[in-house]
Amino acid sequence: MGKANRKHRAAKRVSQSDADLWVAQGVPVDREPSAGEIGNAIMAAAMQSAQGGVGGKTARGDSGIAKRFGVLFAGAGALTGEVGYGTQLAGQRIIGRAFEYGWLPADIAQAAQRRTDAFVSGFLIDVIAGYVRPFAAGTVHETWHAQFGELGADVWWSESATHISQWAAKHMLTAEEAMTAVVEALALLLLLPKMELIRPLPGTARPQSDVPHHVDEKVLGRVRGLLAKAESTSFPEEAEALSAKAQELMTKYAVDRVLVDADTSAVDLPGARRIWLDTPYTDAKALLIDAVANANRSRAIFMSDWGFVTIVGDDADLDAVEVLSTSLLVQATRAMIGIDNNETRTDARTFRKAFLVAYATRIGERLAAATAATIAQSAAPERLLPVLASHQLAVDNAFETLFPQSRSRGITIRSAEGWDAGRAAADRARLDARRTLDK
Repeated sequence: MGKANRKHRAAKRVSQSDADLWVAQGVPVDREPSAGEIGNAIMAAAMQSAQGGVGGKTARGDSGIAKRFGVLFAGAGALTGEVGYGTQLAGQRIIGRAFEYGWLPADIAQAAQRRTDAFVSGFLIDVIAGYVRPFAAGTVHETWHAQFGELGADVWWSESATHISQWAAKHMLTAEEAMTAVVEALALLLLLPKMELIRPLPGTARPQSDVPHHVDEKVLGRVRGLLAKAESTSFPEEAEALSAKAQELMTKYAVDRVLVDADTSAVDLPGARRIWLDTPYTDAKALLIDAVANANRSRAIFMSDWGFVTIVGDDADLDAVEVLSTSLLVQATRAMIGIDNNETRTDARTFRKAFLVAYATRIGERLAAATAATIAQSAAPERLLPVLASHQLAVDNAFETLFPQSRSRGITIRSAEGWDAGRAAADRARLDARRTLDK
């Protein structure tokens, strides 16, 4: 096609309102835009969508803006051409920014799952896979590799065509639908706030450096088995005994480990990971995770706007916090629903929130007593105490470094009945006598 014909086609396909949009994004309307120009326009559109969402007091972006630009980009040419390549450029630049802001692949997937649809979530997983592909496997942290496996993030598309064209065909989307999803996906990434970098970026991990001391898989397997039984039983006393045994096992393992590390001068430096919470009552659920973290020599902080808790501690302790708190949340929710079966209750939300807060508070009290009992009954408590104190200082220093502006915030309780029921349930469904993290 000659230059004059291309110019005529470009002018014909762009209405005056669309032309104004193109000009506003810095894209020429008198010639075919390049992939770089299209990519810049897509990023600008995503920013407008994100800002529209902020202005509308949502964290989802403005879907109306996203759709308008989706139509515009779809009309700019085939997804196999400059639009497709521009989409790839925009995606890689913005996902890179999200990673530099401290977001891990699983965090992005969780945010997308809560605030977008399945198409947008799937597109983002592909963008993540495409971003990491150029890096040597040994320079990508093990956490990333594990999360890729959990998310199914892999490069399934062919290099013979653009990703967006193959992705749209795979999901049977029109060009307009595909490009709208692109703008929505990138708008979500632009809404992600800057967080702490808790894992090295792709390309910067060092395989020979510090190897985390995770809980022995045999021990963790036994703990998971005990907790699975605790979650499935309908008898509170049995759940209590099983949960208590799980906490006892983890506590004994941790005590033995810190003593061995002290003898060998092997220091497991504090790390961090995130636990995402399901709505509702995320603040009350975060309080429960905080109680478990404190009992397992760790610290926790809640990011309420996005609904996750970051826990800081040694990797083995973080394993314990993650597996135990996950089970506790299941058991707490089941206990709450089992007690609050009054369908005529008008204050169900306040009752349930008060229940969960009281449950978490009482569990924290019992776990603190259990930890003290475990230490007192250890083979060498006089040796263990200074080691644990040094360990706690390292965790506290790491926490303060990551979260220098952290502050405590209270939770308002408006149901005395829910509070009393929650404490009673915690007494019933937890720790027997010695030292356990029960449910």
